[in-house]
Amino acid sequence: MEKSGGNRANQMFWSIVSFLRRCLFLVISACPIPHHIVFIMDGNRRYAKKQKLMDGTGHRVGFVALMSMLKYCYELGVRYVTIYAFSIDNFKRQPEEVQSLMDLMHEKIEGLIKEESIVNRYGVKVHFIGNLKLLSEPVRLAAVRAMVATANNSRGVLSICVAYTSTDEIVHAVQESCEEKWNEISILNASGAGYDLDKFGENENEERESVVKLTDIERHMYMAVAHDPDILIRTSGETRLSNFLLWQSAYCCLYSPSVLWPEIGFRHFVWAILNFQCNRLYLERKKKQS
Repeated sequence: MEKSGGNRANQMFWSIVSFLRRCLFLVISACPIPHHIVFIMDGNRRYAKKQKLMDGTGHRVGFVALMSMLKYCYELGVRYVTIYAFSIDNFKRQPEEVQSLMDLMHEKIEGLIKEESIVNRYGVKVHFIGNLKLLSEPVRLAAVRAMVATANNSRGVLSICVAYTSTDEIVHAVQESCEEKWNEISILNASGAGYDLDKFGENENEERESVVKLTDIERHMYMAVAHDPDILIRTSGETRLSNFLLWQSAYCCLYSPSVLWPEIGFRHFVWAILNFQCNRLYLERKKKQS
């Protein structure tokens, strides 16, 4: 009986907390809210060491923090959320740690497919961003299943960057753009309606029409699925971007709370939103001037 009463009291408490949070979000929404928030989840290993936890436990606690941040984003009405889950550079860590992270990633990706998962509860489409060929086969196949399972969700977009670096993304986009342009020219020449490849580039106007354009490269970016970010949050007090969204983050607000990722909370999220609202017009002016 006492246990049942305690459960009801606990449920009532969290219901009140949820109601107050939504009321606060209504007030915050009186000003423009960000379309796209990105997270660099820094400090999981340091948190485990600080709390004297077993190896890998920090990442599991960090996953709980991630679920809270996603819930806050979708309750506020943020449409695009991107997380930096695993860098290509992380493959240089000890094999045992890499395998442990792959196993955890596989487990959590499979959880996204479940009907009661956060992405299905909020109607979120999932994209896995990066050089997915570098992932182990079980993780890669699980990622494909999650993307297929959520393809019809339309209320939000969650981009999970795995086996990703910004330099790899840019190189990939340039290669794809050049290959596409070359194929277009080859097809035109084969039909007799295009350029003479032997003379390609001799005419200045011809060259101007045929070179790869900025829009071509942007269209082939991994992150073409989302708008450029409005807010980039990196925990642990680090102000480095660590080769993450270098192309897209030129005009976004950077917020670096000193807490480790598993320690991030609601107050940090609210402060990031308020900071964005205070600086939004300044950033928009700078973008127009570029």
